[in-house]
Amino acid sequence: MRVLPRAALSLQKNEYLLTVMAEGLDALLLGLLYSAARLHFLFRSEDAAGIWQTRVSFRSPALMDGQWHTLVLAVSEGSFSLTTDCGLPVDIMADVPFPATLSVQGAQFFIGSRRRTKGLFTGLLRQLVLLPGADATPWLCPCRNAKLAVLSIPRILQGLTGKPEDNEVLKYPFETSMKVTLGPRPPCTEAEDAQFWFDAGRKGLYLCVGSEWVSVLAGEAGRPGDVGVFSEPALDYVEEHQSLFTDSETLGIEVFAIPEAGLFIATANRKATSTIYKWTDGKFASYQDIPTHQAQSWRHFTIGKKASLHSETFSIFLAVANFEPNEKGQEFSVIYKWSQRRLRFTPYQRVPTHSARDWEAFEVAGEHFLAVANHREGDNHNIDSVIYKWNPGTRLFEANQTIATSGAYDWEFFTVGPYAFLAVANAFNGTSTRLQSRLYVRLAGCFQLFQSFLTFGAADWEVFHIGERIFLAVANSHSYDVEMQVQNGSYVINSVIYELNVTAQTFVRFQEILTCSALDWEFFSVGEDYFLVVANSFDGTTFSVNSIIYRWQGYEGFVAVHSLPTFGCRDWEAFRTAAGAYLVYSSAKEPLSRVLKLRTG
Repeated sequence: MRVLPRAALSLQKNEYLLTVMAEGLDALLLGLLYSAARLHFLFRSEDAAGIWQTRVSFRSPALMDGQWHTLVLAVSEGSFSLTTDCGLPVDIMADVPFPATLSVQGAQFFIGSRRRTKGLFTGLLRQLVLLPGADATPWLCPCRNAKLAVLSIPRILQGLTGKPEDNEVLKYPFETSMKVTLGPRPPCTEAEDAQFWFDAGRKGLYLCVGSEWVSVLAGEAGRPGDVGVFSEPALDYVEEHQSLFTDSETLGIEVFAIPEAGLFIATANRKATSTIYKWTDGKFASYQDIPTHQAQSWRHFTIGKKASLHSETFSIFLAVANFEPNEKGQEFSVIYKWSQRRLRFTPYQRVPTHSARDWEAFEVAGEHFLAVANHREGDNHNIDSVIYKWNPGTRLFEANQTIATSGAYDWEFFTVGPYAFLAVANAFNGTSTRLQSRLYVRLAGCFQLFQSFLTFGAADWEVFHIGERIFLAVANSHSYDVEMQVQNGSYVINSVIYELNVTAQTFVRFQEILTCSALDWEFFSVGEDYFLVVANSFDGTTFSVNSIIYRWQGYEGFVAVHSLPTFGCRDWEAFRTAAGAYLVYSSAKEPLSRVLKLRTG
């Protein structure tokens, strides 16, 4: 937590930072008590001899200096550790251990008090973080520099010193009139300064500071710490916009726009025909059927300058990854080219592939590439995937580099400064899904190994940026080994988000999220908010599994905010039109995809 004790007057009494009080009784179950000399952690102890209160006391550091301070208290069964301002921790081994179980049924949680006026905290407190079963120090203190412990703090609060003006008397909180306004958003003027407004519809609490309402309690449309949350749209809820019936189960979708033609979505269908739909009158309508062979995914890309659609140097392509051979036993995937005359995609180039799962198109230093994820050849999953390079002379893609993969499922390309990276999701080596997925960096004209990640049936990589930070998320689908007995729980496993540590030049684990045979991540934004949605496909028992939207909450990472009923969910895509923002997902278990509209406030 971050605290700013009263500095104007010397502290003459004990003040509670937080308490947990038993239901209907003035009995303290848990508390943190602050005095001029000490910081006390209080908890209820109980055995056959009776019930009593245990106090663990730390010598209080010099906190009453008018500055913000970070306090981190870590509690385990027999030890208690206090870290102040990201310094060295002070550890105490108590005679009385913290109880292994502490019932809080019906209890009430109080911040800055213990339910009565006596002992009220008279300073300021912000960023109270509770982490069960974990030490919050690494989250709050990235280094020993206390200044870096400032997390997602509203800018307008960073200027508060906690000191009164020369002609102002510092009042105790219980001496200050407090007014909470309900209903629609009221004005925030000098008359409402320091007053609260509770938005019952969004369940958000806001404080009037100056002329702006500042979010102090997260509602469904805002984050704690947002300033001016009303100036940008925020995600309120998700509603179904269209049921998109397909010829068969759909394993992948690709949303793309063609200048002067419109917005399209290509569905990779399991049976012999895949379909391209066009956005017409606010919904997708069938536009073109294309023969495919258990198509897994589509990839849209362009080559050349976009000065004119009719220019011979500008081309629009759509590549399909075919998983099965054709009727003649020939195994290949196909690149289609957009015909400006016919306003349709026509076959352009066949590329030999082996149970292809994915295409990734990218450009490096003006040169164009296509990488195919070859999943297996016969029963052999340990085969080469291939990177193809565009030859401007022949205007065809030619093999440029092979990379050894194991049941490759997905490629993801991204750049960091002048460096180009390519990540592969390795899913299965023939005996196990517990594999190293790889990240390659392009040096000296080819991709070379940069970093390896332990993954479990990796099905997708998703790279995204939040400010200057770069993240890489992997979707883990299944923990399986041929020597182990298959268990239903092996599908409910953690997927992982990594963050690039520029100094260490490596991606480090940032957050683990429990998923149900995750097959895809999709990153998108609404206003100033950032989101990740996961395609949960199977929990070991049923394909009717909720997929989850997670919202970026700063130091908390991604937090679940919406649960979406899906059936065998395989792929997510986010897109925008003039009418708003949408999500669309495909099902690998039924011939029905769904378009969802993101309602904003």
